[in-house]
Amino acid sequence: MIRILVVEDSIVVTMLLKAMFAAESDFEVVGHARNGEEGVRLTHELKPDLITMDIRMPVMDGFEATCEIMRSTPTPIVVISSSVDAEELRITFRAIEMGALAVIEKPFGPKHPDYDKGRRNMIATIRAMASVKVVRRNRKEVRIRPAVTAMCRTAVQKAFEVVAIGCSTGGPQALKSILSELSASFPLPVVIVQHISHGFVQGLVSWLNSVSPLQVKIAQHGEVLLPGHVYIAPDDRHMLVIRLNNRLMVSLDDSPLIGQFRPSATSLLQSVATTCGEMAIGMLLSGMGDDGASGLLELRQAKGHTLVQDQQSSVVYGMPGSALKLDAVDKVLNLDEIPSYLEKAVNR
Repeated sequence: MIRILVVEDSIVVTMLLKAMFAAESDFEVVGHARNGEEGVRLTHELKPDLITMDIRMPVMDGFEATCEIMRSTPTPIVVISSSVDAEELRITFRAIEMGALAVIEKPFGPKHPDYDKGRRNMIATIRAMASVKVVRRNRKEVRIRPAVTAMCRTAVQKAFEVVAIGCSTGGPQALKSILSELSASFPLPVVIVQHISHGFVQGLVSWLNSVSPLQVKIAQHGEVLLPGHVYIAPDDRHMLVIRLNNRLMVSLDDSPLIGQFRPSATSLLQSVATTCGEMAIGMLLSGMGDDGASGLLELRQAKGHTLVQDQQSSVVYGMPGSALKLDAVDKVLNLDEIPSYLEKAVNR
């Protein structure tokens, strides 16, 4: 049984969440808090398996509550947020930085055309996050950039021209960890497919821009890929890398979903395999499911260099683990090792 604490000041949203959870035989709502302060108190008292956390609340907001819970009573937290409010998006990703595991858009009513899709995503995310082992977090944590380990020192003697990344749940935290540690002079473009609830890409981009020396943006169709720039796929468009007049460019399309996803990490990695082959680095980070695994295999078969995040540092090991099962991986790296490894691989 997954014991859930709902922290939400809206009566309507609370009713929708409780109705969704009541339909699942392994879910139990053990408490409801109307503000962050009450949420912190009930977390101590009830010891839930997971918390759904609103952001905008009276007395104490969701960010402050997340900080306090992760400091005193570490518990898996899924943020339930609005994607249309810029300030709420900003606070949401600050909560992710402080230890919240995932963000999901506030639920629609049962008559909305996207209700079933949103409900399935909500239930799948909560079921996966409830088993994640979280650690105590403080507001200010000093991260020491590790030296490249023996596993990382096998430098790849190739001239690379692009880094392609796929990720899902746990991806925002992993991307922040990597992009904040790459140098401003990183010589390659980075292209990313991050599965995230509709409407949250701009908030993710703004947050990553605030912590990375690289320029992070939402990819646009037809733009040239530039060194030191990070391109994140927009909502509901596949992102491909193509070559035109000897320049790498972004191509966005509306072709059918691949394994229920658009954008798809598999689609991105397949395009990189075709366009760049051995001159590409492909990587899968924390995420549910197997999107990207077959694309990473195609890249490896095209002589590209393929990496995955290790299980220890992943929130969810679906995407990296699926790639390992396909024998699509050259290197398995702890999250803290990835920035140093990339710098060494591309700065020969």
